Amino acid sequence: MSEEKKPEETVVPGSEGEGKAEDNAGTEVEGREASKEAALSEARAEDSAESEVEAAAESNGGNKAEVTSAERNGENNIEVRAENNSESKAEVPADSNGERKAEATEPPPPEAAPESGKPAPAGATTPASADAGSEDPAAKAQAAAEARAARAAARGAKTESADPAAPKEPSPNQPLLDRLVEILKAEAGEDAVVEAFINERDAHRPYVVIHSSRWPQAALTLRNHEELRCDYLRNLSGVDQETHLEVAYHLLSLTHKREYCVKVKTDREHPSIPSVAPVWPTADWNEREAFDLFGIDFPGHPNLVRIMMPDDWVGHPLRKDYEPLDPEV
Repeated sequence: MSEEKKPEETVVPGSEGEGKAEDNAGTEVEGREASKEAALSEARAEDSAESEVEAAAESNGGNKAEVTSAERNGENNIEVRAENNSESKAEVPADSNGERKAEATEPPPPEAAPESGKPAPAGATTPASADAGSEDPAAKAQAAAEARAARAAARGAKTESADPAAPKEPSPNQPLLDRLVEILKAEAGEDAVVEAFINERDAHRPYVVIHSSRWPQAALTLRNHEELRCDYLRNLSGVDQETHLEVAYHLLSLTHKREYCVKVKTDREHPSIPSVAPVWPTADWNEREAFDLFGIDFPGHPNLVRIMMPDDWVGHPLRKDYEPLDPEV
């Protein structure tokens, strides 16, 4: 059999290139339409975002929104910045529905009133201060006297209630004290010595308390007796013991190289102790100082006037019940 020949396909020159061009043109048209749709979608999203930000700013009370769009690598990014007029920025979190809510800043809590025990503001008048100002001087003086008596009683009760310690060895100056008491009772009177003890904290110095009425004769005995010879008054000082006033005399025997201390007590209301300035000249200015600062009178002093405070000064500054007329002085 003879083979049949198929008709040969004729290829028109240039027809293949034209088909490809038509395909490319269609693809470009579709790309441009897709780009337009994407741009429209982005514009709608941008408008929606702007409207949401404006709504959040209006609900937050005065927040301004600035929308800045930037194109990078063909993508549009939207940055939203919110500025608060009251120097606080409101955060707009997104909830489950995609809506943004502005958080309102809470106002600072009001200041709490001062608690008890803390100092009140300056200038505030408390009931205690008002009552203190209304008290009369007599009532205040009575209350101060009762407080001093209570403190003195508490000290005495504490001393009595203390457990007795082990017996102590006698002081090396105990014979010296015993001889001093013996001489004073013999020369100045049996009731001249009110109390006698050894002050261990003061180098075991012998101390005697002399009755004020027997003090002038006791002073002469201390200076003139051969065994005592207390010819030098080292110091004289007043003391306020709250329940009473007293004067301490520190005596030194330059002959025997011994030291003694003598105390004389007096009343607070009318303090008075006989002067020993004629016996020991050192007592002259020292008694004036005790008179000036404690108000103790020294009958027999040659010139008992103030020595430190002005002559018209009211009160005696070293007394524990002293109240200055001018608290700033």
